[in-house]
Amino acid sequence: MKTKYVALLLIVAGLLAFALAPLLVVDKKKSAREPLVVYCAAGLKKPVEAVASAFEKDVGIKISLQYGGTATLLSQIKVAKQGDLFVAADDGSLEDARKMDVIREVLPVALQHPVLMVARGNPKGITGLDDLLKSGVKFALADPDAASISKVSRRLLGEKWAVLAAKAAVTKPTVMDIASDVKIGAVDAAIVWDSTVAQFKESEAVAVAELSNHAEKASAAVLSFCRRSADALSFARYLSAPDKGGAVFEQHGFKPAGGDKWAAKPDVLLYSGGVNRPAIEKLVQEFADREGITLTTVFNGCGILCAAMKAMESADSPKYPDAYYACDVCFVPPVAKQFPEAVLLTQTEIVIAVPKGNAKNVRTLADLAQPGLKLGICNAEQSTLGFMTRAILKSSNLLDSVMKNVVVQVPTADFLVNQMRAGALDAAIVYLVNVKAAREHFDVFPLPADKARAVQPFAVRKDSDYRGISNRLLAWLRGHKETFEAAGFVWTGNSEPVASDKLDIPPWLRQQQ
Repeated sequence: MKTKYVALLLIVAGLLAFALAPLLVVDKKKSAREPLVVYCAAGLKKPVEAVASAFEKDVGIKISLQYGGTATLLSQIKVAKQGDLFVAADDGSLEDARKMDVIREVLPVALQHPVLMVARGNPKGITGLDDLLKSGVKFALADPDAASISKVSRRLLGEKWAVLAAKAAVTKPTVMDIASDVKIGAVDAAIVWDSTVAQFKESEAVAVAELSNHAEKASAAVLSFCRRSADALSFARYLSAPDKGGAVFEQHGFKPAGGDKWAAKPDVLLYSGGVNRPAIEKLVQEFADREGITLTTVFNGCGILCAAMKAMESADSPKYPDAYYACDVCFVPPVAKQFPEAVLLTQTEIVIAVPKGNAKNVRTLADLAQPGLKLGICNAEQSTLGFMTRAILKSSNLLDSVMKNVVVQVPTADFLVNQMRAGALDAAIVYLVNVKAAREHFDVFPLPADKARAVQPFAVRKDSDYRGISNRLLAWLRGHKETFEAAGFVWTGNSEPVASDKLDIPPWLRQQQ
């Protein structure tokens, strides 16, 4: 009886699932048709509105824009915890948003400078902040608790801001409100963005050193609770693309910040040394899914990868990689012209690995020269590890004696691990991470401390059409320290970028370019 009851429940559950399936599909399609909700600083309304309209026509995704002072919008976002993008007018507001944990990716859109806005011809002869305090001059300020222009100005001016605030004829919520007051003659001047002045034909800007030497970035940030990251990032890329949003912003008097070339689905190429594969293969796919892009990763020995890149430099139309994640810093200099700086993400030891039990009693580099030993190494021309192995043996005066026992040379060390598992090798020189997943099958012996470390640098190509995406990939990897450590790497990814010509490469590892 109990069995029949369970069977009946299963049948009912199956029928319900079958009946509800079309509704779930419809709901998913409905979600895709819903507009992206974009919170936009009031001073950016005109260009963002124009770009949103073009994006809807080009891509087919609708945009719902909500305007206000940057600080006011941020307060709304914090409370509502809804929406997809936040287009802010200044860096400080984005920093506040990061502290609140309400934003993720940030794409700069335009550069802005605080200036004084006056009527065309500057009838009151205003040339600096002190002129605002003269008798007969009326000026307006935006509310610093609502608008980024005044938040930034207050920070830059210090005590002088308090004096100005006490004398202001009017204070309003947004930069566009006080710009409109200048336009209609209600006030003689206002502190606004230079880009704001450009949107009012009958006005002009007066640069003042205390303010105008400072630049702020207007940026689009994906909200933490965005349910459609690929669509949101697509619009953010469209906003920042020089050939799309950048051109519109420039038409409205903004200085574009520069972004990636527009493509509805960018095709990004990453070259990576084989040692990195266990840590990044899944992460890279997750990043591509979030961005809504195609991201192809070519794993190989760094010697092969560098040779391919050098060959491309003289070719007409090859697909040069947008980013490069090498097995060690010694394989960055050969391509430093294209990759001028790198972040040292991880490091791993180089070790001697032998099958469990160590039947040949191998413990040191010198032991690799014993007669009859079957040794596997990586190829010096094809891989970083092979290049480093040769350099280590040469600097230890063991190159000739050890090389007599080498029976196989391969591009990447994972081949060596597989051959030891199959019983074809007595020993191999590999990275420690290569044996991490099958540690119970091997005994491992360290190399001399001054020669046992490989450092993995990540670099973005300087001329890539997708520098922004590639740098976001780097940030994505840096945000997953635990994945690298689980794969056996030592984490160093919190360090600052290093110029490629300043990388610390031991003399015995340097190669001619």
